[in-house]
Amino acid sequence: MYIIGELINGMYANIGSAIKEKNKSVIQKCALDQVNAGADALDINCGPASSQPVLDMAWLVEVVQEVTVKPLSLDSSKPVAIESGLKVLKNKGIINSTTADSGKLEILVPLAKKYNAKLIGITISAKGIPQNKDQRLELAATIISFCSDAGFSLEDLFLDPILMPVNVAQAQMMDILESIREFKVIAGPSLKTIIGLSNVSQGAHQRPLINRTFAVMAAAYGLDAAILNPLDKDLMDAIISAELILNKQIYCDAYLDAYRKK
Repeated sequence: MYIIGELINGMYANIGSAIKEKNKSVIQKCALDQVNAGADALDINCGPASSQPVLDMAWLVEVVQEVTVKPLSLDSSKPVAIESGLKVLKNKGIINSTTADSGKLEILVPLAKKYNAKLIGITISAKGIPQNKDQRLELAATIISFCSDAGFSLEDLFLDPILMPVNVAQAQMMDILESIREFKVIAGPSLKTIIGLSNVSQGAHQRPLINRTFAVMAAAYGLDAAILNPLDKDLMDAIISAELILNKQIYCDAYLDAYRKK
């Protein structure tokens, strides 16, 4: 599974303070800790408290790139902030994210093409959060159709079924899992799927256990990528073991260590 570390986010007090004070060491330590724990990419988010998201996003990208060449996922509701980060990226980035609304697609798909970036498409619209699998599939089809018509490679598209907290949307969990499987077959080539894993446990007790369990179940439904906390060792061990059981990794007695060293 492609792991995107979620911890460089201004909503966390230490990161928010580091952005405000321009403290490179805190940001860089967070980046390296996630990479050393197995992250394949890092999500970069200034957070809602940033008063200068355009400048802060560019600064974060430059600071993180000083210590790692891992791909960066630029996470902001403001396209101008995303573009400021794309301008200073050294490697192929990821835009996190567009919705299925035409206004968003018309801005972010051309931006992804311009900077040769990958794109996360979340199956949500101005009408609200989808309530079942059919609504998710309809929104996914809208995103796919727009990308295809715009000449954006579907190989660079991730589809997100919008994971909801289990304590308020328990009845949707199976629909979300089934959406992951069906997203992969509604267009060719097989589309990649992604989730923001921590959403499933928002507001619940036993958050690590809920995250870990859902990650393993989603892996069985074909999930390709997840934005999560790679410093949760039990979570990472569960994902690695799930992929082993799904025959995506070769077994050896030290498979956990082997996976982390690859």
